Amino acid sequence: MAEGSNGRRRFSDKWGKHELDVLAVLSSAFPQWLTSRQIAQRVKAYADSYGELADQAAKAAFAKQFQRDRAKLAAMGIAIESRQPEYSSKSEGQDFASYRLQLGDEPRVRLRFEQEDLPVLAAANYLARSMSISSASMQQTQRHASRTAPRVPQTPIPGLGLDSIAPGLGTQTIPDALVKVIDSRRFAATVDVDGEHINVAYTDSDDLAMFVLEHPGAYIVSPQEAVDALHRRLTAAAKFVLADESRSSRSATVVAPSIGHAFTEPGDPESIKAHQKKAAASFQTGSEVDRRLRLMLFLSAHLGEEFSLAELAERFIGDPKNDDELKKYVNVIHKDINTLTTVSDDGEMAGSQFFDIDWSLLDSEGIVSATNSLGLERLAGISQQYLSMLTASVSYLAHSPLLPDRQRSQAESLYLRLRQHVEAGETPWLSLTGYEMEPRSFTIVNRAIATRSLLDMEYTDGAGRTRRKLVAPAKIFVDEGVYYAAVWTDVAKAAPRDMLPLVAKDSTINKANGLPRVWQTLRIARIEHASIVDPVSSVQIPDVPISELRKWSFDNGTAAVFITDTPDLHFIKTLPGAGVEPCGNGEKVHLIVSSDSWFVAFCIAHARHILAVAPETLRTMIIARAERELSVDYGDAPLS
Repeated sequence: MAEGSNGRRRFSDKWGKHELDVLAVLSSAFPQWLTSRQIAQRVKAYADSYGELADQAAKAAFAKQFQRDRAKLAAMGIAIESRQPEYSSKSEGQDFASYRLQLGDEPRVRLRFEQEDLPVLAAANYLARSMSISSASMQQTQRHASRTAPRVPQTPIPGLGLDSIAPGLGTQTIPDALVKVIDSRRFAATVDVDGEHINVAYTDSDDLAMFVLEHPGAYIVSPQEAVDALHRRLTAAAKFVLADESRSSRSATVVAPSIGHAFTEPGDPESIKAHQKKAAASFQTGSEVDRRLRLMLFLSAHLGEEFSLAELAERFIGDPKNDDELKKYVNVIHKDINTLTTVSDDGEMAGSQFFDIDWSLLDSEGIVSATNSLGLERLAGISQQYLSMLTASVSYLAHSPLLPDRQRSQAESLYLRLRQHVEAGETPWLSLTGYEMEPRSFTIVNRAIATRSLLDMEYTDGAGRTRRKLVAPAKIFVDEGVYYAAVWTDVAKAAPRDMLPLVAKDSTINKANGLPRVWQTLRIARIEHASIVDPVSSVQIPDVPISELRKWSFDNGTAAVFITDTPDLHFIKTLPGAGVEPCGNGEKVHLIVSSDSWFVAFCIAHARHILAVAPETLRTMIIARAERELSVDYGDAPLS
């Protein structure tokens, strides 16, 4: 890279420079609109390749490259808006569209974050960003590929501006479990639950239907495709016939209406394939370009401030393992600084002349101090709308089981600070299907398990009576959408003397397995009060699989059956303790149900594959629920 006569580094084209050049040109021109011709003339890489756009081939090549660069910037959160000019005359050299940066009408919000906030902030940003990108990509899919892809129109597109006020965010490690849960919920819809509009991320239409049906009175506000998918399930469920309850039946004599497969729904192979292609495009941004953009926005937000190359390297690349790696990182950042401050050979085109740098300070002491950022400080920080989504994501993570306890405490602290900058009522409600807020006593039960402590608990039994008992909680599991705690009651040897009256080892026989009731399973939501008790000696708790523990709560369960039209369905494999046998072209599934309402919701949600159910009592409940939902008029709720 040559040194120019004016002392600045000169521009040499490399992959990834186009986007930065486009950003520099549009930023320096803002708020003016630039035509395609003006952009091609001012961006050196375009001008060298496409000249004055004299022929159609050159125009087509430019349009393809410019839209590719525009898409890369949009995927990183820097949107370029377009408009049609008032007139378009080829003789007057006018183009059919003009462009400028999309900065929005609201000023950017700039906050200060502590280093301990970054892991939680990165996780919350991933959740908010995923909700936003899924919404944006679904809108694109609907416009160009399919009419059946859900979207949430009001969800803001994320920006890189958060990196400008929280440097080091991009170097944080997000828990794999959190990434897996979020990524598996590829779609988003708006659901009204008790008058609150909740943005729900879900896996497929069955998953969303299950969420809605488990919240009585809830309904889908948007998109219309999701509303239609639920309606098809309700219609099919209302026509369920009675299944044969016998075992070892080799064929099905039942023929009943099911949802036609002519509909492509979220979660179907075609829909998944389209989404994965779109999502991949959204995230395929070069790491080098992404880092330079984050660095550029950070320097724009801190004009005139001084930062050492080593400090910038740690913030934007990561913690070096040794001195050699630190030197390597410093060299990378130094190269980035050069790239962000280059100009073209003739000194007239904009190139990527983002900053004026104090070169003497950089060369002598390795300190970066930037000024004159072409107005790019307008991009630093985050929009008020995205701050609302980010705040909602932090709140959700603080009250769901997706983060470790330590980070959840930090998330709660961060939420209390963020909400001060969000207008009352502006924070959207978020939910991930299958991961609703935990019961009130979840945290203390989980802490007792982690510390191998005893638990002094007051709880409501199945008859509605309040009881008090000293137990040793062993495991927490979710069954039929309900949180359960499996507790060990044989704790007399470990109990403090004054608490021995609270020990109640149950030796009666459990009907489900013929064994004494040393284990007890109860809904965590029924624990009214609990406190941790230090044991006087360690408690020896046998390791029992969840599949065995769940049997302890099924004394009064209902034997249920449903018949499917297709074998090897994924949702059947997720049912613990289900017995499956061939039945015609599908399968007959036997299971014990502890919650009738759960089974009703389950069968309706999966009605496109279920032909018949039993017993008659449950079939009647399913049909009644489906008909009731079909008859409800929720009014003309506006799409949001």
